[in-house]
This record gives sequence, C-alpha cells and structure tokens, in this order.
Amino acid sequence: MSQNPVAPPFRADHVGSFLRPTALLEAREKHAAGEMDADGLREAEDVAIAEIVRLQEDVGLRSITDGEFRRNAFHTDFLRHLDGVAITRAPKLQITKSDGGQSFAPPVITVVDKVSHGHDVERANFEYLQSVTGQTPKVTIPSPTMLHFRGGREAISSEIYPDLEEFYADVAAAYASELQSLGEAGCTYVQMDDTNLAYLCDTTQREKARERGLDPDQLPRDYARFINMAIADRPEGMVTAVHLCRGNFRSSWAAEGGYEPVAEVLFNELAIDAYFLEYDDARSGDFAPLRFVPKNKTVVLGLVTTKFDTMEDRDAILRRIEEAAKYLPVEQMCLSPQCGFSSTVKGNDIAVESQAAKLRLVVEVAREVWGTN
Repeated sequence: MSQNPVAPPFRADHVGSFLRPTALLEAREKHAAGEMDADGLREAEDVAIAEIVRLQEDVGLRSITDGEFRRNAFHTDFLRHLDGVAITRAPKLQITKSDGGQSFAPPVITVVDKVSHGHDVERANFEYLQSVTGQTPKVTIPSPTMLHFRGGREAISSEIYPDLEEFYADVAAAYASELQSLGEAGCTYVQMDDTNLAYLCDTTQREKARERGLDPDQLPRDYARFINMAIADRPEGMVTAVHLCRGNFRSSWAAEGGYEPVAEVLFNELAIDAYFLEYDDARSGDFAPLRFVPKNKTVVLGLVTTKFDTMEDRDAILRRIEEAAKYLPVEQMCLSPQCGFSSTVKGNDIAVESQAAKLRLVVEVAREVWGTN
C-alpha cells in the first residue's frame, strides 16, 4: 500500500523490553550477592543483548532495542542516575490481573536536591547496541513526568524547589543533555515511556491524583509542556515517540479507560513524532480519539498483547485496523504489541517462545496491510 518508511517508527515496531534469559537473571543474582563484580554483570548483559538483537532481526523487525536487559525496571534505572533523585520502596498496593488481584511494592521516586545530568546514562548502552545490529537502534527512557505524577508536590522538596517551574526547567535540561549525548553517539530514535497520561484516562486514577493535590484536567497540558521542554533541543533528525502504558507488571495493569480525556492535548499540544498506544483489549476504549491526530504524526497501534500467551487472530487484527481507519488514515498507522514483554525484571506471565511468535505476527500483518514491515 505504501513505501517502507525510511525513518521510524516502522510499519512493524515494538515497545522494547523482553523477558530476561535465565543466565542473565542468575548473573544479576550473583552480582546482588557480591559474587560477581560490575564488569562480570555487564559481560553477561552484553551476551544476552546480542542474542535478543538476533531474535529481533530474525523476526523481521527494523527497530532494535537492548531488551532493557541492563535494568530492573523500565523507569527507575534511568531516573536514579539523575542527580537529585532518590528511589525507595512503598508499602504494597493492589494491582489487577485477569485472574484476580496481586500485591506489588512500587518504587517511590522523590526529588531531594537540584536535578541535573551529572553523567551520560544511556550512551554506552546505546553504543554497544549499535555495534551489534545493522538495523535502527532504539533507546527507551522514561518520560520526565515520572518524576512528578506518582508523588505530586510532596515528592519534590519544597526547600529545593519552592517554585515547581524551576523543577520542570531543571528536569527538562537534564533530559536535553541526555538526548544531546545520544545524538552525538548516532542515536536517531528515542521512545519515552509514560504511564501518567494513560492513568489520566482512568476515573479511579484521576481521583487519586486529586487526593495528591493535582488537577487531572490541567495535568495533560502541563505534561505536554513539560515533555516539550525536554525534547525542544533534541538533535536534528532524532525521531521521538511516546508510549502510553496502563501498567504492565507481571501481566497485570493499574488503569483502564479510553484516550478521550487526554486525546486532543496528547495529539496536538505534545510535540512528539509518534505515539505507541495500547489497544489490545477493551480497557483502552475505542478508536474515536484518533480523530484528533494531525496529518504529520504517526500512531503505532498496540493490537497484540504481551500479557498472555494466547495468539491473536490475524483476521481480527486486520478488522481492528479497518476500524481505526475510520478515524485516521492507514498511512499514518503502524502496528506493534501493546507494551513490552518485561517492563520489570520479573517479566510478564508469557512463554519465551510467545515473544517471537507475537512479533512475527506483527511483521506478517504489517506486510499484508502496508506491503512492507
């Protein structure tokens, strides 16, 4: 139907994380126990990353990640490297699984000093990834909003930041420095993972935000401005994407609700190139919010779930794309799984073999719809 895009996102794309192989999990345990030094752990990570790169290339993907194999969680292992950020554990809370609830102790992120970019965070990781793939390497980092939404004003030192505008400016400057560093290393594709904009589609999460002193109606605009500040000076030619997630810990979720409450701001005030949107089940609502997408942006439809082994029906995916096309031209769409396979080191309750099978399905459907992956 259309030519293969020369820049990402590609017709068949993915969010980024993969189930950690047993050898890597064992190496991480040895490191935590003091039985393996940092160099030994990194060597184990390098081996595992080279293998997951081969899997991605073998199934036909053109954007390649390191599987987030150097992280315990998609966000904390980046944010803890920013000066002024502290991370602890919260009391356990309930999250939702299809077969019932489970408890989880989420990380608590607080800002205890001036935020700054004291050193490169992902550059060395990107350089290794770039060295082991001939395709387009993608770096995934958490959205800067992750430093604000979950804790609100109380999580940001009022002594250090009596005016939150200074906080926003410092965080944006730190992100700008990281993007500049990645650009200098040759990175052209960065994805920001953001749970907060999706949480603002959930009535329960919106009420919890109010309890933290936040205005859920104003936050989408505040966060669009915040992210825009962070990416404003990104290197020329760097494609930026945002992934909206409703929770992905061990096949569970924390929020539900369609994109309507944030759609107009999300697509028109957020100066991002592409959107990875979860659309794998009814929790994500219908496609009507896509009517707000302007002509110069791309939406990657997350129609294949990473939470369960059950394989999606090819014809059902095609019908879903047709439904979405009522609101957005198919030329502005791509296809992907709805989230990563392992947003934390624990991983989703899905077989290793299912990762490859689901990615192959994404590639096959993309070739059928667009004539290319």
